[in-house]
Order: sequence, then structure tokens, then C-alpha cells
Amino acid sequence: MILDQAQVNRIFLPATYAEGVPYELFRELRSAAPVWWVEEPAVGPWPAGPGYWAVLRHADVKHVLRSPDVFSSHLGATQIRDPDSPAELDFARTMMLNQDPPDHARLRRIVAGAFTPRALRELAVGIEHHTATAVREVRAHGEADVVRLVADLPVRTLACIMGVPEQDRGLLQDWANRVIGYQDADYAHSGSVDPAALTDTGRAALAHRPTTWTAPDGRPVNPRSRAALADMFAYAHALAERPRPGSMLARMREGGLGTAEFETMFFLFAVAGNETVRNALPGGLYSLLGHPEQYRLLRRRPESVASAVEEMLRYWPPVVDFRRTATRDVELGGRRIRRGEKVVVYHASANRDETVFPDPDRFDVTRTPNDHVSFGYGPHFCVGAQLARLQMTSMLGRLLTELPELTLAPGPAPARLVSNFQNGLKHLHVRWRPRG
Repeated sequence: MILDQAQVNRIFLPATYAEGVPYELFRELRSAAPVWWVEEPAVGPWPAGPGYWAVLRHADVKHVLRSPDVFSSHLGATQIRDPDSPAELDFARTMMLNQDPPDHARLRRIVAGAFTPRALRELAVGIEHHTATAVREVRAHGEADVVRLVADLPVRTLACIMGVPEQDRGLLQDWANRVIGYQDADYAHSGSVDPAALTDTGRAALAHRPTTWTAPDGRPVNPRSRAALADMFAYAHALAERPRPGSMLARMREGGLGTAEFETMFFLFAVAGNETVRNALPGGLYSLLGHPEQYRLLRRRPESVASAVEEMLRYWPPVVDFRRTATRDVELGGRRIRRGEKVVVYHASANRDETVFPDPDRFDVTRTPNDHVSFGYGPHFCVGAQLARLQMTSMLGRLLTELPELTLAPGPAPARLVSNFQNGLKHLHVRWRPRG
């Protein structure tokens, strides 16, 4: 196969991922070279960008992620698309995700207490209760949309961690839709929360919600900008005036965060903490049910649920890619990368690297070792990884034991999220044999 620039550029285009992660293209690219130059053509109303270096092999992805002195999260932040202005870049740089050591470590220490083994054991009680209740409520129906079934789990968990009242947890879902799904017309302007169901604080925040998604110059408003998330930040500040003792908001107040740091930390938990489970579990279940022999094996060997979760994360990584910026001229994979150029690591490609994973396109619930990079690597390894695993293991275990003979419902393939960043499904209808 001869690869031209237009073919290479497909790994950037959001429309590509609406059809599925281009694993075959990643394989062709990896076999030819470990690092590729990718152009950033305009996408709909979004302007063209300067281009970037795509890093596709497992070893190189790990190298970039563990080398913040050379490949910075801070210089240009961690999304492929550049912030629209210096002011937006400055704001983005206050987020823990967009920091380099030592500032990153300072912010991480403030929130790490929410993910200690003791804290996770306490959260596990609520998670088990919710998964049992959610599955029990649909069990007699014989059919359900797994995306909807799963979506409330991370929202409930995050609401508990952050001290968000139960009535307002739907706001977390709306904010995540707007930020993560901004390239998808179904999610871009999400606003499905019923104001009457919210607390007074929640209703007051809605008054700050943007009424237009177009800037004065005609360009679309960056969904991660301060202006686009004015309602989220108004809510965060109001809730923090009387935080629940021991909650994440209380930790953030006590940690001495500046105003922008507080806002971006709330953003990070409300969005990133939601989307990992919401995307990985339905996608992982879709992969499992697409391999019926593996589903039957897992039913016979429920002790393999933990390893099945790891395979789900490898096979269906919730995050496709993350961006870094070169701090100096450097060579990587035989390419000369200039200071200031964008470097994008592709987790989805690294997780199918045939030099690391034997038969990488095979879904294997017993795969070991399983050195996937779906939670990142190095100093930015996901602080909530164990919580995500806990939620996925609990829900998968319930689905296996409570919904016998689980299969994909007949009909067209489930619709995928239009996004070159998040690997998600918008719906996943499944069937099972109702009991009794």
C-alpha cells in the first residue's frame, strides 16, 4: 500500500472515527515508519491548523509520555487543536492535565487523597449498590441501551466524590457532552437537564450558560474555553462556598488553588472522570459480544473479569490520542522534530502494536501481560485509573451474572461518536433472556 498525505491525514479527521478507529491504517503506517507528519485541514467551521507529528508505536508513545522535559504538556496544552488565543492558552495551562513537573505534582497531590485504597473501598460500596440497582431495574425488560445504562454510573460516582447534590448530577453529563462531543451534532450543544429538577444552585448556574456558540469574528467558540463553560464555573464557585466536608471541592479549597486552577480542576473531574467509563465500558462490551467465544469463556470463568476489563481498555481505548509540544529540537523515530512543533501520541495505535501484543486484533479476555497505555504513562498516568477499573469491573460483573445470554440486538451497527479524541458509542442496544 502506497500512503499519500491525504491518507495519512485521515487519522486527524473526526469523520474517520464515526466509521471506527482506523486500525488498519495505523498498522500500515506503523509498518512503514514510527512517526508521521499529519496535516490539520479545516473541519466544518473549525479552521485549519499547522499540522503535527503523529507517534504510533508503543515504545515511542511511552517515551514521549515519560519525557516531559522534551515533550511538554504545558507549552501548548494537550489537545491537538490549538487554543484560539493567548488568553485561552494561559487558562488551559492552569489545568493539572496541562502541567509539567513540578507544578503538575503539586496539583496532583491535592486530589490524590480521593483515590487512596481506603477511599476506593468506601466508594466501592456505593458503586456496587448502584450497579446492582441499575441492572435489576432493566432485567425484566429483556433489552436495554447499554450506553444509557452505564452513563449514570460515573456521574453518580463523581457527584459523590465532588459533593455535587444528586439533583444536579445531570449537569455533569451535559457539560461532558458539550466538551467531549463538540464535533458531534448530537452532543455539541447538550442541554437536556430539566431546570425544575435542579437545586437552586443548579438553576442559578443555567443563567450563565452561553446563548451563542459563535464568536464575534464568526469562528466557533472553543468548547473548552472559559466563556463556553461559564455555567460550569459559576456552579463550581457557588457550590464551593459551602463544600461538603471531605469532598473533592473541600480538598480543592484547602489546597490553596488559584481561581483558574480551581475552575480547571473542577472541569477535569467533571469531564475526564466521566468520559473514561462512559466510553470504555460500552465499547468494551461491544467488543466482547462481537467475540461470542470470549463472552462464553468469561461466563464460565468469572474470575477473569479483571483481566477482561484490561482487554476492553486495550481493545477499545476511551482516549484516541493526546498532544505534547517539543521543548527543543529532537529526533524521534528517525524524524527531526523542531522546537515548538506539536507531537501527538496515539494510544489507539500503540495498543495494537504487534511488537508488544501478540495477535493484537484478537480480543482475548485472558490476555497477559497486557501493557496497554489507555490510562497514559509516566507522570500523567491517570490519577483515577483504579476508580475507573473499579466501576468497570462492578458493572461488567453484574451484566454477566444478571443478564443471561447477552447478545447484540439485531439492526444496524451502533452509532459512534464523531470525535478524533474520544472513542465512544452513542447507543448500544443489547438483548438477553429475561428470567421468570
